[in-house]
Amino acid sequence: MKKELELYLHIPFCVKKCNYCDFPSGPSTKKVQEEYVKQLIKKIEDKRDFAKDYEVSTIFVGGGTPTILATSLLDQIFEKVFAVFKVNKKAEITTEMNPGTGNLTYLKELKKMGINRLSLGLQSTNDLELLKLGRIHTYEDFLRTFKEAREVGFDNINVDLMSAIPEQTIASWIQSLKHIARIAPEHISAYSLIVEEGTPFYEMEQKHLLNLPNEEDERRMYKETNIILKEYGYHRYEISNYAKEGYECQHNLGYWERKEYLGLGYQAASLINNKRFVEGEEAEVLTIKNQMEEFMFLGLRKMVGISSREFYKTFNKEIHHVYGKVLKDLKHKKLIRESKGYIALTEKGIDLSNYVLSEFLF
Repeated sequence: MKKELELYLHIPFCVKKCNYCDFPSGPSTKKVQEEYVKQLIKKIEDKRDFAKDYEVSTIFVGGGTPTILATSLLDQIFEKVFAVFKVNKKAEITTEMNPGTGNLTYLKELKKMGINRLSLGLQSTNDLELLKLGRIHTYEDFLRTFKEAREVGFDNINVDLMSAIPEQTIASWIQSLKHIARIAPEHISAYSLIVEEGTPFYEMEQKHLLNLPNEEDERRMYKETNIILKEYGYHRYEISNYAKEGYECQHNLGYWERKEYLGLGYQAASLINNKRFVEGEEAEVLTIKNQMEEFMFLGLRKMVGISSREFYKTFNKEIHHVYGKVLKDLKHKKLIRESKGYIALTEKGIDLSNYVLSEFLF
């Protein structure tokens, strides 16, 4: 019987790098893109022997902006994937898309390739906020893309939104949430901005030029997100992710549940046979302790939490024998709850999630 595998394909190109982005991506020429795709196809082909043991359950094409590529190039990538790997007929196949790229014809081509889920990077419905972020699109561009995606037949769409960004107010964040909830995408990822070193935002922050919401407003934004999206029929299934029933992102759930995944492309990460590696670098063999840590701090991101039974099944140890002291302390502080064999964050625990998750590191 073949083992389950998630496949991630990295396209490191974009029209323009956003002011907050520290991903391995940037602008390029068409010639560079063509050469990169040629090399990526070779890497996929090189996995033919490896692929014999696996069946692919999800494919995620990320970046950068994958849809900066000509559809002929994306088509070549998918042709090779389907030739080398056995892909489950019900596989979730996602590509990220910047609303400033693509059109109706482009979207039709994506559908023909077998892509059945779109992830649209919007971030805000406020054009001034988009300008501050360095996005290449307007809110109108997004609405056009969303409408065309529906016309083509995409019935599983995620929209990325970002809170705690420069000049943002609680009112403008609520407005963004409501605007998007009303057009009813199946999934909403609502992340809080993290200012990463090496980005224009980091340099601005060092010079005290980045006007960010304060900590109290940021916390309020997070609370409002859950309240508002719940009213529109979304449930929070992970710290920053909300979905209509049955539309949870299977690929991301696989990361949080430590399923095996193979990343191909520049600096793409993989987890195979409890070895973590980034393409081109030496693999890190995860010890049992490493695996337990990941089981806890990744699994606790999900609202359902982690299963004590699954912990025992995976490690042949009772979870309370390994983490008893930590669990007791966090329960006493009302940061976690335990019910029907599951351990999960409380609302207070979600607020302090960085602290809670760090407690499970040995």
